[in-house]
Amino acid sequence: MIAATIGRRIHTGKTPKKKGRLSLEPLTSRISPKAKPLTKRLAEEYHQVRSRLIPRRRRELTLRRRYIKSRIGMAVTGSSLVVAVVFLTYLMWSVISQGIGGIDGQFLSYFPSRWPDKAGIYPVILGSLYLMALTMIIAVPVGVGAAIYLVEIAPDSIYTRFLRRVIQNLAGVPSIVFGLVGVAIFVRLFQLKFSLLSGALTLSIMALPIIIVSTEEALKSVPMGFREAARGLGASRWKTVRHHVLPNALPGIMTGSILALSRAIGETAPILFIGFTFAKVPPSSIHDPFLALPLTIFYWTRHEKAAFHDLAASTILVLLLILFIMNSIAIIIRHRAQSRRKW
Repeated sequence: MIAATIGRRIHTGKTPKKKGRLSLEPLTSRISPKAKPLTKRLAEEYHQVRSRLIPRRRRELTLRRRYIKSRIGMAVTGSSLVVAVVFLTYLMWSVISQGIGGIDGQFLSYFPSRWPDKAGIYPVILGSLYLMALTMIIAVPVGVGAAIYLVEIAPDSIYTRFLRRVIQNLAGVPSIVFGLVGVAIFVRLFQLKFSLLSGALTLSIMALPIIIVSTEEALKSVPMGFREAARGLGASRWKTVRHHVLPNALPGIMTGSILALSRAIGETAPILFIGFTFAKVPPSSIHDPFLALPLTIFYWTRHEKAAFHDLAASTILVLLLILFIMNSIAIIIRHRAQSRRKW
């Protein structure tokens, strides 16, 4: 809430009024025009005396000091990047060296087993893909519709501002809380059981804030002149949004939705209480139990046999490959949209 308030003040250019400052403007506005030259001279003398009595707290920055501060800032940011790259390189190297040897046709086509030499992730991959597809079907229309309502239809009131703050706060809620909410609401209250539909609804709640926020930014990026030209020619508000705003904002909406789904598919905590540890076949309907890649990685890393730890590393590489493909698609869509954009 504090960050939203500061951002709104920066965007609108409003600053809080400073109290305790003495000003002569209210007094000079009531003086007659003949006495204004004398009042102006008195004001100048007042400011000169005030500047001598009150020392300056901030020293004037010379060009040399500015260069020193600039170099210190560049060194700090560069060292931060180096530290992040070192840790990321070590993590990737440890996972690749441990799991690259286990990825083969048998591992990708076999079913999970209690014996590590016969274990595979075929139903796990299909369960993750089904879960991602069902989450996209549920979350994307609802998120895009909510963003269109907030940006294009709803007036700027306290109610809509409160809704935006709630959505932004939901984006920062820990993912395990969404899992507990999914168990309490979808599994127990709605009696959907531990099924693919329960997992997709839980992940949809987690992905909704990101989709709504990214869609709002995409809609706001469309120039206001498009809306004014369409309304000036007699188009209704819905036709303006449908035929002029949405086509221009569609690349940004697709990019944000793909990134939100890629985050949802890689989360373990939301489906920790809903997914199954072991299943022989992939789900055939939305009411069947399912397996997911993050859940399988979680349980294989906790297995007492060291061979399952190598299988977990191989599963991590498969999950990273799926996330890399989804992020690459989002980057390609954004790049093509920016290259074709004429405004």
